[in-house]
Amino acid sequence: MPARPRPVVKGLDKISNPAQLGSIEQYVLDNGAGRGVRALCVNTGGGLRYRVLVDRGLDIDQAFFQQHSLTYLAHQGVTPPTRALDRGIDWLKGFPVGLLTTCGPFNIGAPARDGDEELGLHGHHSNTAAELQSVEQPDPRAGKLDMTVVGFVRYGQLYGPQAALKRTIRSTLGSNAIHFRDEITNLFNEPTPHAWLLHINLGYPLVDEGARFCVKSDKPIPRDDALSRDWFSGPADRYLRVPEPLKSHRGAAHVFAYFPLRSSRKDGVVETALLNERLEMALVVSFNTKQFPNFGIWQHWGPGEYVCALEPMNGGVEGRDKDRAAGRIDSLAPGETRTYDYSVRVETDVAALRGLVGR
Repeated sequence: MPARPRPVVKGLDKISNPAQLGSIEQYVLDNGAGRGVRALCVNTGGGLRYRVLVDRGLDIDQAFFQQHSLTYLAHQGVTPPTRALDRGIDWLKGFPVGLLTTCGPFNIGAPARDGDEELGLHGHHSNTAAELQSVEQPDPRAGKLDMTVVGFVRYGQLYGPQAALKRTIRSTLGSNAIHFRDEITNLFNEPTPHAWLLHINLGYPLVDEGARFCVKSDKPIPRDDALSRDWFSGPADRYLRVPEPLKSHRGAAHVFAYFPLRSSRKDGVVETALLNERLEMALVVSFNTKQFPNFGIWQHWGPGEYVCALEPMNGGVEGRDKDRAAGRIDSLAPGETRTYDYSVRVETDVAALRGLVGR
């Protein structure tokens, strides 16, 4: 079998350190509430830069394309992981928001009592530190353009559910994409409830008045609350177009709806996006509907809290007890591994952007 040709990288005779083109920088936060939290700053060299928080389950908070922020950052910033926020909605006190906050692995959505278990909002993942296995830098002289982070997150307790996540995060030098692979294994000796939700949070200036959600779906199914039912019962141009900050979204007011998706591809992959035509860019989320059968959009347009999220998931956000009652609860058999592949990319190609909105 012939050897694969090495990628061609321009300017290698003009640099001595590949980090001049792009790299992963490791450091520890040294001030504020997040002091001591490990972080990895990834510069793809294509304009995309993002920060992986090792001690927040290898989730991502800051993310920029060129001079533009892609996400929303919570007032409190980065906080260290703690089991003290497992009850009720206390999870929100440590929620950094950011580009990716993962929810699970045993429950997602609203706090609930499921049998003998008291389950807090969105599960344990975000408040669990990872074990960093490897950080691989690009080596363009050797034809290696990928930069990769691999780590493990362990959950559970003696006599109870136990699971482990292997997360791989990969970008390519000169690209504007982040590729993820999550492999979750049930390490307990009994079947274990399993839920996985990606909070892909977007904020200003990507999210601004007039930006549009690009989602090929039938009519949305609003969460069963008055504000969501009213918001998503209106014309599509209202709930698919970003408004100015709304007084009606002050405080905890927010809306959520499921958008049923159908893939035209045999592998089940779909793409959804938030498009800002003024900035001539979009944040595109690609995932597999066979792995994530449900998809929702969260919108919270409060003054100063101006944020939305694209949310692939394998369950519902009403709570695990509601999923069980509806017969849609997922589980992992002892020793079973579930794999999730997904990606986030910045799209700036004008023709591709027009394709996202069907014109």
